[in-house]
Amino acid sequence: MINFRLIRHLWLFLAVAEEQSFSRAAKRLGMSQPPLSEQIQILEHALKVKLFERSRQGAQLTPAGAAILPAVRKFAEQLERLELAVLEAVSGQAGVLTIGAITHAMTDVLPPLIERFKAEHPHITVAVREIDSAHAIPALECGDIDLAFARLEGNLGKNLRCLPLTEDRLAVAMPRDHPLAARSRLTLASLVDEPLVMSSRQVSPNYFDYLIGVCKSNGLSPRVLHEVRSVTSQIAFVSCGQGVALVPASMKKLAPDNVILKTLTPNISVVTAAAVWNGARANPWVDALVALLAADAK
Repeated sequence: MINFRLIRHLWLFLAVAEEQSFSRAAKRLGMSQPPLSEQIQILEHALKVKLFERSRQGAQLTPAGAAILPAVRKFAEQLERLELAVLEAVSGQAGVLTIGAITHAMTDVLPPLIERFKAEHPHITVAVREIDSAHAIPALECGDIDLAFARLEGNLGKNLRCLPLTEDRLAVAMPRDHPLAARSRLTLASLVDEPLVMSSRQVSPNYFDYLIGVCKSNGLSPRVLHEVRSVTSQIAFVSCGQGVALVPASMKKLAPDNVILKTLTPNISVVTAAAVWNGARANPWVDALVALLAADAK
């Protein structure tokens, strides 16, 4: 028997945890604060644990609350997928294709691809979720997503298949007044004394390890000062004088006036987006989308 009351309580818990405030969570949920507080107290009583530390500054998760938050988040995502599948079934849609994508792919690769896919398969719903590259592999392996567009390449495991989609030339983002900015020829070895701002290994392990390997093979033992979550953050840190960064050359469009991007010699290419799917999970809609990608690659 489904415990719908517990499901509602978990939704309320998630809202308070994300807002870190009962008042903000109540506003987000379209309810008043006292009933929300009462429902959370009922949940705490049922679980026999205290979930929040309440103060004038807001609501902070207790260790017990923090421990259950990831599982509640995943449960909420699964409920959303179930709700979407039910609605699509009722409306006569043939299926749902769930795609996980990094921000770069969502703004560059996916929009025209989804438009073409929907033109050929109008009865398929395409659901897109933003993910980090590091989350793509476990999400594919457990079936949370059907297809990933992430910064991945090489051997990803027994069942995962990978199709590189976009490559770019590696460049160095540095302050415009940096002494190296005047050089006509820039090598990785010339960065030997420079602190680096890198895309975090936690976000994209394959990409991070690839860049470290490229640096070492080109005479640079990288001195990583900051690890950040996106290329945008890398460039922002450079703009604030926090070092230099290795980024795709096309990111020049994101650079503020005080940051310049210099391409490297010799040319070093990096994969900026690849399509990855689980070959062990038969899915005709994944096959159809991959066929579109493969046709473009020819």
